[in-house]
Amino acid sequence: VQLQASGGGLVQAGGSLRLSCAASGTISSINAMGWYRQAPEKQRELVAAIRTSDSTNYADSVKGRFTISRDNAKNAVYLQMNSLKPEDTAVYFCTYGRGWTFRPADYWGQGTQVTVSS
Repeated sequence: VQLQASGGGLVQAGGSLRLSCAASGTISSINAMGWYRQAPEKQRELVAAIRTSDSTNYADSVKGRFTISRDNAKNAVYLQMNSLKPEDTAVYFCTYGRGWTFRPADYWGQGTQVTVSS
């Protein structure tokens, strides 16, 4: 499975960005896709994940601000990020996992940088 992410950039605090990621290759009928992020000198953390059933899981730090969604026909996942804060600055990674998981991590895309200025 290959993952191609896009949509990162520079935004002021309070602004919005939308990340997109498309998966290609052999896609399982039951899977999850998600977004992790890693800020400098911090551990990588799960931001949000979504199963093929559309059930979702969010990190507490982004609940109410970020929304993950997916288009199963396109094997795509999206992350709408609103009310961005400087602490959201990180490299964001799109991921894919087989099966019934809320921590998809079998495959990783290249990271996309999100920078939030204060």
